[in-house]
Amino acid sequence: MSKPSGKSQASLSPLAKDGTLITADKGGGQRRLRHVAIIMDGNGRWAKARGLSREQGHKAGVEAARETMRVAKDLGLSHLTLYSFSTENWQRPDWEVSYLMQLMKGFIEKDLQKLVQENIRVRVIGDRQNLSADLRQMIERAEYETRENDAYVLQIAFNYGARDEIVRAARQLAEQVAAGVLKPEQISEGTLASVLDTSDAPDPDLVIRTSGEMRISNFLLWQSAYSEFVFLQQYWPDFDDRAFRGAVETYFERERRFGGRDRG
Repeated sequence: MSKPSGKSQASLSPLAKDGTLITADKGGGQRRLRHVAIIMDGNGRWAKARGLSREQGHKAGVEAARETMRVAKDLGLSHLTLYSFSTENWQRPDWEVSYLMQLMKGFIEKDLQKLVQENIRVRVIGDRQNLSADLRQMIERAEYETRENDAYVLQIAFNYGARDEIVRAARQLAEQVAAGVLKPEQISEGTLASVLDTSDAPDPDLVIRTSGEMRISNFLLWQSAYSEFVFLQQYWPDFDDRAFRGAVETYFERERRFGGRDRG
C-alpha cells in the first residue's frame, strides 16, 4: 500500500506558469499534475467507530469534500473528480439512498453560489436517467451557472459506474454506425474516448482511495489506465489538507513510464 512521505510538498512540486504543479522526473523532463480523482470511502465505518449514525458519517464526508475542493484550488489542479454515488449504491437501503440524494441536493443549494464566486466549474458525470426530475434540474443549473468558470473543473461522479459509462459510449458509436455516419474501421481509442462522460477532461494523473481498501470499484476504468494510485488507511471524513498533499508527494516521487523501459 502506498504511503505519503513526510517531505515538504512545496519543495517537490513548484507551480508552472499555468498554475499546475510540476517537478523534474528521473529522465530529466518535467511532470505535471493536472487531474486528481478520489474514491471517497469510509463514511459509515468512520461513524460506527465513533458511535455515530451513518447519516452523521455522510455529513462529515461532505465537509471533507469541501476541504478537498479548497486544497485542489490551492494546488492549481485543472480537474478534481470526486466519486460521490456509484451505480452499485442503489443496492443500499432505501433510506440511505434517499439520504444521499438529499445530500447532493443540499450540496448544490448550499454551495453553488460559493462555487460561482470561487470560479470553479461543476460537471456531473454518470447516468441521469433514473434520477428524480428535480435533482436533474439542479444538476443542470449548477453546470449552467458555472459553465464559464475556469479556476478548475470539479467533476462529481454521481450515479456513475465505469462499465455503465463504457456501455453507453459503445451504444452511441453503434447508433452512429447504424445511421451510416461512422464506419466500424473508423472507431479508435480516441473515438471511444470522445463519447465518454469525461470527453472534455484529461485522464487522471493520480487516483486516491481512502479507508484502506485497495480496489477501484468500477471508477474511471478507461481513464485511469495509466494513473498512479495511492491507497490511504484513513476514512474519508478524516481526509484533510495534509493527507491530500501527502498523496501528491507520493505521486511526484514515482517514475511514470507508460509502458516504456525504466530510464534509471
